[in-house]
Amino acid sequence: MSEYTPVFHFRASWRDRARPAGHAPCQAASMGLARLHLAADCEDMNMITEIIKVKSGSILEDKESYSRVTVLGEWIFMSLTAGRDYKTRRMPETARAQAEQAFRNVEGALAAVGSSLADVIRSRVFIPRQEDVKDVMELIGEKYRGIDPTSCVTCSPLGGPEYLFEIEITAYRGAGSLEKKHIQISL
Repeated sequence: MSEYTPVFHFRASWRDRARPAGHAPCQAASMGLARLHLAADCEDMNMITEIIKVKSGSILEDKESYSRVTVLGEWIFMSLTAGRDYKTRRMPETARAQAEQAFRNVEGALAAVGSSLADVIRSRVFIPRQEDVKDVMELIGEKYRGIDPTSCVTCSPLGGPEYLFEIEITAYRGAGSLEKKHIQISL
């Protein structure tokens, strides 16, 4: 594999746009700046006319100047999301209950931009107390059953002792409706 060879090559987007074989790689990949080449998006970058920034009502979003969700083309990037009910400002007392609320927050934010959990391709989970991992990961397994995003689970401190769970996701709008090819390997 040469320095410029794409690692992954998607042939069509969720709108069934086919790319002709042998199309020119996007500029970033051809310059060696990107090893991941997403053919369905490289050419579309010139057609993106806006970036969508979504606020959820969290006090910290305004105070710390960030968005809950940023959408660029079909890519959806979500900030670390806690298990706080942003309407009542209440935070459940258990890690599992916080995870359940965090997923309600994530699903609501995804729905606001025309997406769902089915479109999640990457998930980063933060559980500060190791004793909560088993219970929380059972919920994660239920939520992602059949979606199978890449995943990172970290047990490290969060912004305060009341935070027992947080999640960050990356999604591609329409990914859930694409045909899936599963490959089993031995490492």
